[in-house]
Amino acid sequence: MNNEIVRYRVGDYELTCQVAGQGVPLLLVHGSLCDYRYWQGQIEALSGRYRVIVPSLRHYFPEQWDGEGTGFTTEQHVRDLLALLDKLPGQVHLLGHSRGGNLCLRMALAAPQKLLSLTLADPGGDFADDVFTGVNIEAPVSPVERNQFRQQALKLIRAGEVEEGLRLFVDTVSGAGVWARSSRQFREMATANAMTLVGQVADHPVPINREQIEQLQMPVLLIGGAGSPEPFPRIIQALQSIIRNAQTVVIPGASHGMNVIRPATFNRAVLEFVEWC
Repeated sequence: MNNEIVRYRVGDYELTCQVAGQGVPLLLVHGSLCDYRYWQGQIEALSGRYRVIVPSLRHYFPEQWDGEGTGFTTEQHVRDLLALLDKLPGQVHLLGHSRGGNLCLRMALAAPQKLLSLTLADPGGDFADDVFTGVNIEAPVSPVERNQFRQQALKLIRAGEVEEGLRLFVDTVSGAGVWARSSRQFREMATANAMTLVGQVADHPVPINREQIEQLQMPVLLIGGAGSPEPFPRIIQALQSIIRNAQTVVIPGASHGMNVIRPATFNRAVLEFVEWC
């Protein structure tokens, strides 16, 4: 299995990507506080059959961003990833986790002709209320309200209480006590990306609405963790109700980081789906 770090020029930026395997491209997009290292439990299993491409988004490790300047927005990250797609041959399978799932959904809406399939693992980000109310599901708290815990985490980080800020963020997103149980490698990765919360707190993308989601025609797999806290189960339930022929898999014994906690189960679900496509 070839496994290397490759840098792709996308506009004014170089995306650092881990690339392994051969064949049809399978692009994995990480979420908050993460980078290409988040997917280490997937690369060997998936690259046996696909060319796995794992980018670090703009301003994430290996860049050591200080939170100054521009370029950290949902819109910019989507543009970067679409430019990366243009550098890959043919169509690709696309997989995103958490905030990365929201980015991948926006990519699918912008360039459906580039995708063979779309897999969303506990997709986060901003959704309009009609995504939920239109299928008789109570909408989660608004994006503005949801952003408050990120602001609190960033305040702690700026005050030098980096671990406490990261603990607040991770435990809110994944469940109480998850930070304390996380591996050393995960904590080091999150610490390296702590200042990306500056960009995330300031980012206010236009929420994805129901009408947009109804446009999806490619095969879609939704993956949730059995123990994932809200709003993730509600988002998956709503998307399953809207996207015709979407499939849903719930990973038992796992929370939001289901691909890390139960990699074999996660990898099997992904492989079965993309091979079916």
